[in-house]
Amino acid sequence: MVERTEEQHTEKMKKKQAAHDRIMAGKTVEKGLLIVNTGKGKGKTTAALGMVVRMIGHGKKVGVVQFVKGAMTTGEKAVFDAFPDNVEFKAMGEGFTWNTQDRARDIELAREAWDEVKRMVEDPAYDLVLADELNIVLRYDYLPLDEVLDVLTARAEMKHVIVTGRNAPQGLIDAADLVTEMTLVKHPFREQGVKAQAGIEF
Repeated sequence: MVERTEEQHTEKMKKKQAAHDRIMAGKTVEKGLLIVNTGKGKGKTTAALGMVVRMIGHGKKVGVVQFVKGAMTTGEKAVFDAFPDNVEFKAMGEGFTWNTQDRARDIELAREAWDEVKRMVEDPAYDLVLADELNIVLRYDYLPLDEVLDVLTARAEMKHVIVTGRNAPQGLIDAADLVTEMTLVKHPFREQGVKAQAGIEF
């Protein structure tokens, strides 16, 4: 490891700052983003909920629709229910497909949840809409991808939408402005038999 003097470090940081300032000077566009959090790793919903928190901090209005978590009691719902002026939080569905084992019912509930997402996307009062686990619904063909893309790509210019869940379809990835794939490196559920725990998974 090469040791630098304080003067060398300061000079290097000045150059970095100048380069950063040049890059930032060219970033002038503001627009609503279509954001996709996907992949096998933990953190897709958690990252999206962090953006919901940021929106609250800026006094913005957010709509959250959870497609498969209606049967669960989650910590996030309890928190966001404390901000009714900023967040409309709808936990819908009756669990994952292996819990319900009823495709027709899953499709019906997916449609109900999607109708809520559409309402929020089309309502100018909402600055951000989170469609949590929508990718799961799309993976099992409970909703037509073309219909979903038509709604999401026709949103207002400054409307942000976040879609989470594993196995995001390629069409959604192609339409998105920002896509993050969470990669599983290590998980205590798999390696240590640790169950889902309050505050960590829900």
